[in-house]
Amino acid sequence: MLARDFLKDYVFLSVGRVGSTSENITQKVEYVEDVDKRSVLLDILHTHGAGLTLIFVETKRMADSLSDFLINQSFPATSIHGDRTQRERERALEFFRNGRCPILVATAVAARGLDIPNVTHVVNYDLPTDIDDYVHRIGRTGRAGNTGHSTAFFNRGNRGVVRELLELLKEANQEVPQFLETIARESSYGGGGRGRSGGGRGRGQGANRDFRKFGGGGFSSGGGGGFGGPPSSGYSGGGGGGGGGFGGPPPNPSYGGGGGGYGGGYGGGGGGGNYGNPGSGAGGQSWW
Repeated sequence: MLARDFLKDYVFLSVGRVGSTSENITQKVEYVEDVDKRSVLLDILHTHGAGLTLIFVETKRMADSLSDFLINQSFPATSIHGDRTQRERERALEFFRNGRCPILVATAVAARGLDIPNVTHVVNYDLPTDIDDYVHRIGRTGRAGNTGHSTAFFNRGNRGVVRELLELLKEANQEVPQFLETIARESSYGGGGRGRSGGGRGRGQGANRDFRKFGGGGFSSGGGGGFGGPPSSGYSGGGGGGGGGFGGPPPNPSYGGGGGGYGGGYGGGGGGGNYGNPGSGAGGQSWW
């Protein structure tokens, strides 16, 4: 902190809590897979057609690609990022400010420090990995007592910020979608859903097979867990796998293995192997 390095007995004055968001901004978080982002964005732009919309992306390539896509869809858009010349950036900002191009696609680095008034809607097309960056981004709207809107696209790749995002929404008295609550609970267990186990229609490996082997130690794999449901359902991974079967007759007996482990968010646990042999692999992948 510069004040600590160069000043003595300085006074730090803040209005509101540092790192919080304004209640003047209506925040909305939508679950959108990467492949669906463009179509969902078009729906949002049709709904929030009036005013200036600032769209944040993570890469310079995405800024140009998304801007070109919007232009092809008859939306007046422009982009700003580090690879554009100073003249190109100034022109893009001028077109955005005067409403000639009311949609600006920007990387966070290029838009840092810019004062752009009258932004009515901020879209986090790509959520940042740092929650403070999220706060700074949406702070471009809802200024000077005005109201603004913020929309964030969230999917499983953004789990790293789910808890802090959840806290911010609650602090600002915003609507908290159920899928955020569900993913936050899963993350509290280390990412493997220990919630309710999946239904009984698991993909057991060899549930209807005869596992007896003669002339040597047999083996069997337990049934895999059930499939997990979508985020809103609260269903996590599958249940534990069943124990292995008995092996062949003497002199090579083989005892059944233990039950499989609990399934995480990505499917059920594998079955236990026979005595001295490994268990089976994990069950089928869940909805996640």
